[in-house]
Amino acid sequence: MKYAVISAAIILASAANAAPAPVEDVAGGSSDDRVARLERIVKAKQQTEFAMQQRLDALQQEVLDLRGLSEQQSYLIEQMLQRQRQLYEDIANISSKPSAPMVASGDNSSANSTLGETASYEQAVNLVLKEKKYEAAIPAFAKFIENYPNSSYAPNANYWLGQLLYNKSEFVAAAKAFTTVVDKFKDSGKRGESLVKLGMISEKTGDKARAKAYYQKVVKEYANSAAARIAQQQLSAL
Repeated sequence: MKYAVISAAIILASAANAAPAPVEDVAGGSSDDRVARLERIVKAKQQTEFAMQQRLDALQQEVLDLRGLSEQQSYLIEQMLQRQRQLYEDIANISSKPSAPMVASGDNSSANSTLGETASYEQAVNLVLKEKKYEAAIPAFAKFIENYPNSSYAPNANYWLGQLLYNKSEFVAAAKAFTTVVDKFKDSGKRGESLVKLGMISEKTGDKARAKAYYQKVVKEYANSAAARIAQQQLSAL
């Protein structure tokens, strides 16, 4: 019994140095009573630390999600600005060409096609960023992908579609959209982020081994990128 008291006292001393513990008188009573009180104090401290760790873990995940969304939106906005500048240059070039009936007819058709493609994509994006109509944006992106499967906007459209479906926990459909980016648009800037999302979907559906494989692929193929940083954080949390 003597050794049990000494042992419990050592545990209490260590716990007290780490964080404040509930105040309780341990001086009086028998040895058994003192040991029981010490054990209650240590147990209460451990429960408090466990609860704090859970809260910290939850906050860390929220920060990761917000950081990832911010980076995705910044990238998309920059891509849209680049596309708009290119479109204005194309229109200027078409306007400055000498008039030739047959050639002009072909140019106008091409210009109208380009404008239709761009307008359709921007309309879908605006449903998300400006109007916050997320449900309506899903069929808008799906229709754009159906009409322009090989568009330069197609990787981003598939990524947006996947993200909207992911937010609704429609993981099978979301994975299909992200997989399209990964397999069909290997040079896309959204490929690394799509791999991260496939990893997150694997985690949420209970396949941690596959999630780990996706994250490792991102870290290996997209080192020093924002996607790789998120993948590394996800790996550390597995």
